[in-house]
Amino acid sequence: MLQITLTRHSQGKSSCYNAALLRGRTTLKETDMTFIVGDNCIKCKHTDCVEVCPVDCFYEGPNFLVIHPDECIDCALCEPECPVDAIFAEDEIPVGQEVFLELNAELADVWPNITAQKEAPADAEEWDGVENKLQYLER
Repeated sequence: MLQITLTRHSQGKSSCYNAALLRGRTTLKETDMTFIVGDNCIKCKHTDCVEVCPVDCFYEGPNFLVIHPDECIDCALCEPECPVDAIFAEDEIPVGQEVFLELNAELADVWPNITAQKEAPADAEEWDGVENKLQYLER
């Protein structure tokens, strides 16, 4: 069996890698790297990112999505799919949003898994770009 060591943003570029992973032909060496969903997702909650995730590591709350850090393989496929730029690599979290690393881990353990794209809330565009939305997070 092939063993692949995952490094920052390197492993997700290959559909062959993803196919092999999903068929059980590769194993992953544990890495500390993950992606997180940040502030701008609150009350926007677009789910384009969910559709491209090869390991289904997104979890859905009432008005926010999170990524489970133990399930994320750092493939980076979700990041460009987010229409509100709310997904960040763990080492690129914007200043002031560091709390979202822990929040993603905490909420992924209690919220249900989401594996298919859904429509965004009707008022999502109004909330895009609004700063400091943590106060509006519904658990």
